[in-house]
Amino acid sequence: MAIDDQPKRPVYNSPLTPEFNCEMNTSTQINEHIRLDIAGENVLILYFTELDFTEHDLTLGANEDKKEPSSNNILQSGISETVNSQVQQTVVLLRQHLANEIIDLIPSYASVLVMFDLLKTDHHQLRLKLQQLLKSCTIAPEQQGRLIELPAYYSLESGMDLPRIAKQAKLSVEQVIHLHQAQEYRVYAIGFAPGFAYLGEVDERIAMSRLATPRLTVPKGAIAIADRQTAVYPAQSPGGWNIIGLCPTDMFNAKAEPIMPVAVGDRVKFVAITKQQFLSLGGKLAD
Repeated sequence: MAIDDQPKRPVYNSPLTPEFNCEMNTSTQINEHIRLDIAGENVLILYFTELDFTEHDLTLGANEDKKEPSSNNILQSGISETVNSQVQQTVVLLRQHLANEIIDLIPSYASVLVMFDLLKTDHHQLRLKLQQLLKSCTIAPEQQGRLIELPAYYSLESGMDLPRIAKQAKLSVEQVIHLHQAQEYRVYAIGFAPGFAYLGEVDERIAMSRLATPRLTVPKGAIAIADRQTAVYPAQSPGGWNIIGLCPTDMFNAKAEPIMPVAVGDRVKFVAITKQQFLSLGGKLAD
């Protein structure tokens, strides 16, 4: 799978036992905006619906007397700051209350993958605990994540797709650069490669479809756009996003603390730098 593939609903091939399938449903509606599915032998997944929390009680499980939404209303992908905020706050709750049973939590745009220890719990026990927790715990009003500034060397030398984006948008290259660095972007998810952070949303005027044919090599640090998302490639790899600049910051370093400069829920702002500043910060240009 290419590094820049759009996050999709996880698919797991671990078979459930016949006895387990007979005794339990594989899907549970926890409340009007959270559904729980069995996704593998020791994996559950929570899906979140789009709700306007400015008009609803912020307590998980509120308005339970209303009709449950159909599964078609569950967001399985897409970009929603409201939903993603609920995802992140739910992750905090699960880490606080279920740390002993949980091996890992993997948040995405509108879901949380829950991997648990089969020696300490099972699907049935954990599902009951999740139901109780998510119906009784109050979610606090959203708190904005950290604001992280990432240096960006924008130029025709470092951003090979800038002229094409400018032409399609009927803007100058300078205007494209201005629009990209004018936004604050939310970190919605960390992608299929360590440090590949999906950031949204770019100004709709400079949104660009992925390349029809991905490039075999995209340089480390490439700042790129795909649809209304932007990202920094953490390592050299194939990729089909539109390149507009280079960032000298390491997006993943296993020896550093923290290993990534951004986390899901943080905000990112790109700050333009010169070529000399880029090189002095450790950036490298292709030969």
